[in-house]
Amino acid sequence: MRLLVVEDDLLLGEGLCMGLRKQGYAVDKAMDGYQAIEMIEITEYDLIILDLALPNMSGWEILEKIRTYDLEIRILILSAKSFVEDKIKGLDMGANDYLTKPFDFFELEARIRNLLRQKISLEESVIVYGSISLDSTKRIVKVGEVPVKLTRKEFGILEYLIKNPEKVFSAEKLMEHVWDGDVDLFSNTFKYHMYSLRKKVADLDSVAAEMIQTVRGVGYCLSAKSMERGQ
Repeated sequence: MRLLVVEDDLLLGEGLCMGLRKQGYAVDKAMDGYQAIEMIEITEYDLIILDLALPNMSGWEILEKIRTYDLEIRILILSAKSFVEDKIKGLDMGANDYLTKPFDFFELEARIRNLLRQKISLEESVIVYGSISLDSTKRIVKVGEVPVKLTRKEFGILEYLIKNPEKVFSAEKLMEHVWDGDVDLFSNTFKYHMYSLRKKVADLDSVAAEMIQTVRGVGYCLSAKSMERGQ
């Protein structure tokens, strides 16, 4: 899951990003309204943590702009504005939750989990493709009836592929969804995780592992169909 933290307080923003990354999320950070809008327009986020008092463009304006074209993305307002009127306004404008500062990080993380569960519940929680099943809520993957222990990155890659079967994605697109903006696109990190994912699946079912395909010169997909394969 990829999150965007929109917070102009440098220490708070860095602390939030560090804490959320430790929980396994891919996290990007924007420090003003213009930067936030630019990042939202070019990157697919699962949830946005939004401060209201921002330079250049307020959180209110960002919220209003997002909701003109995207009603699905989860938005959690995190603000020092504690008046009931502000909370009502934020929720009425389309925020999914509102938490006031100061706050407890573990409460924030619980609210994030709840919002992401709500998003998943609109889709299928358990997705099955061939002999592979993936439970997005419990974060469990099985090959046949046998659970497979995946790293967070491996799970994220498989989750994106299984939710979009038969579609080919470049390594950059998959990394954009699973890693945060600091990832080195030219490193071998992605290839290592893809190799490890295939090996763990192949140890239980070689046919299932063959469905995680490399399409030469294009990217990767999850498909039971035969495609031009790379290495």
